[in-house]
Amino acid sequence: MSVLERFLKYVKYNTQSDPKTGLNPSTPGQMEFAYVLCEELKAIGLQDVDVDENGYVMGFLPSNMEREVPAIGFIAHMDTSPETSGKHVNPQIIENYAGNDIVLNKEKEIFLTVEEFPELARYVGQTLVTTDGNTLLGADDKAGIAEIMTALEYLVTHPEIKHGKLCICFTPDEEIGEGPDYFDVKKFGAKFAYTLDGGELGELEFENFNAATAKIPFKGRNIHPGYAKNKMVNSILAANEFIANLPRKETPDQTAGYEGFFHVYSITGDVETTVVEILIRDFDRERFGMRKTVLENGVREFSKRLGLSIELEIKDQYFNMLEKIEAQYYIVDIAKRAMEDVDVKPQIVPIRGGTDGSRLSFMGLPTPNIFTGGHNFHGRYEYIPVPSMEKAVQVIVRIAELCSKL
Repeated sequence: MSVLERFLKYVKYNTQSDPKTGLNPSTPGQMEFAYVLCEELKAIGLQDVDVDENGYVMGFLPSNMEREVPAIGFIAHMDTSPETSGKHVNPQIIENYAGNDIVLNKEKEIFLTVEEFPELARYVGQTLVTTDGNTLLGADDKAGIAEIMTALEYLVTHPEIKHGKLCICFTPDEEIGEGPDYFDVKKFGAKFAYTLDGGELGELEFENFNAATAKIPFKGRNIHPGYAKNKMVNSILAANEFIANLPRKETPDQTAGYEGFFHVYSITGDVETTVVEILIRDFDRERFGMRKTVLENGVREFSKRLGLSIELEIKDQYFNMLEKIEAQYYIVDIAKRAMEDVDVKPQIVPIRGGTDGSRLSFMGLPTPNIFTGGHNFHGRYEYIPVPSMEKAVQVIVRIAELCSKL
């Protein structure tokens, strides 16, 4: 089965995760898909394949070498983003793309335009897979799963390619930050691993944000508005003033590259109580701490000045994997060489977000991230060039071969 055939099969499964269920995995579609992948791994020839109670699929391809070499891993996630529907995905195949705007949904007048997405020009003559404008596509990360599966099948049918033990895991709930929650690193048994969860052709990532969330409840006092002078304390206005005092140039829409930000992503409430939720992001650990201090000082100052009860709860989410990977940089060099060997130019870029590998690296499993080939994840404009998926398969095979020489 080709990588395209697998991908088209996988996107038909609705595996959208849900942060509100409190379940593991968070949605039943992920468990259904996990059992499908489990059977496919067995059919390819992997050993000790199973799905655990939390929806993690693991399997192992034994070494075909006489001498012992380190076991390595490949990881991808099964869920799709909660931000856009993943139900009834209906992919469109654009063969021999001509460089024009692509009609995703004529009825709704939804177009994938070259003006808005100029990188389309790089894929003239290639086959693209797009959405029909109603859902996301699911390349994040079903393309990664399809690429790993296809590479495994190739290795099994080409025993002349030497490799050590390959450890495979497909995880649930990455999109809601819970992918590594029940990941059994000891059972997995790899010395290091790679996630197939990146974007366009050539992306190689081993730096990501340090990340935290801040929750700030503002407590006001409600009085009948006709008699409220010098009595009412409107928590909505207080919250609004607090937000307005955050650094305006340090928001997602004003930053790129290695720049961090504050992202106010939720405001709910009324006069009595308003809750503001903020994402804190920075690549540098010291600046990350300074951002927390900015919020702490702001809450303290506002509470004193306005006479309000304002609380602040900050929770760390994940840290920059570079801290764990830089001491073992050879695993990045292996991925770079694998790409170069199959005529892919490595694009080393920071992840302005996180992956399962972010937390896994701090759990003792260093895990850089490799491209899948997709663009515009999490929405109706998502698409993926088929040749990029085919190159990802070649990179996986080459990494396995290079690691046999360690």
